[in-house]
This record gives sequence, structure tokens and C-alpha cells, in this order.
Amino acid sequence: MRRYDQSAKVYDSQYFDEQEAKIRIAISNLTILRNSMVLDAGCGTGLLFEHVVRKARLIIGADISRGILREAKRKTKALGNLALVLADADNMPFYDQIFDVVFAITLLQNMPNPLATINEVKRISKSNGTIVATGLKKAFTKEEFVEVLKQAYLKVEILKPDEHMREYITVCTQIPANHH
Repeated sequence: MRRYDQSAKVYDSQYFDEQEAKIRIAISNLTILRNSMVLDAGCGTGLLFEHVVRKARLIIGADISRGILREAKRKTKALGNLALVLADADNMPFYDQIFDVVFAITLLQNMPNPLATINEVKRISKSNGTIVATGLKKAFTKEEFVEVLKQAYLKVEILKPDEHMREYITVCTQIPANHH
């Protein structure tokens, strides 16, 4: 949290191009319906919002860093269907199965227990919803990353960006309980 509070003002200049590339790849591989509820867990400075604001009914950005949320608010104050929430991704203040699409971009490698985090993301995702998750290659092998997602009973589609991307990008759906 402190690291992101300290880097909030320079975050976009350091990571904008890479984050934008991941977001574009992910969004081109899913459909966001007009009445969708979308969550960006670990939203950072809100780079995702511009990509989905005209597609969804409501977008919620959640992050544990006050400084990073201040930057997100400053950049996105003109967006009407957006709410920002100070929250820990392992204990999100949302009802079960409320979101149609949940993004967990550049989140899991920063969490103490990635499986617990992805299970929390799954809890708040609708059973027919979509979860977009990325994993930093220097934190996970491809097999380790996919295994975390599969342990949460997610069907994983690995997207194939160019090999220079520093993260794996996945689009996941829940495996029905009767298929576990």
C-alpha cells in the first residue's frame, strides 16, 4: 500500500504503455454488455476505465491505496457511471455474485495468497461472469499461474500476446459446481 501511495503520481508514466497493451488485448477477447456491472480489482490509477466506460452500466474501481485512488479520481471525475472504493482485494465489500466482469490486472503477484484473492474475485463474480486475470512472468511460471486459477475452479483461456509482454493474460469463466 505504501509503495503504491508513494508512486501514485508517477505510476502512469512508468507503466502506461504496458498496462494499455494488456487492457486492449483482454478487452478484444471478451464482450461487455451495456447493462454489465464491472469491477476493476486493484484498479490503480484507472487506466481500464476509459476502455469500458461506454460499454457497461456501472464500473467500480477498488484499490487499497488512497494515493492511487486520488489519482484515479482526478483522471476520471468526468465519468458518470464510475465509483471508486478503498478496499483490500482479499476482503471486498461487495455482495456475492454481483459483477458480470471482474478485472484483476497486475494484482495477483502483489497479494500474499493469490489463490485466496482469486477466490474472493470469484465470490463476487456472477456464476456466468467473466474474470480477466494477469500474472507477472517473473512472479509465476505459466504453469503456476494457470494452476492458481484452476484451483479456484476457473476455466482458463490464455491469450497469446507477443512474447515481450511481461505478464500472462487470461480470460476465465467459472466451472459449474457439479463439474468440480
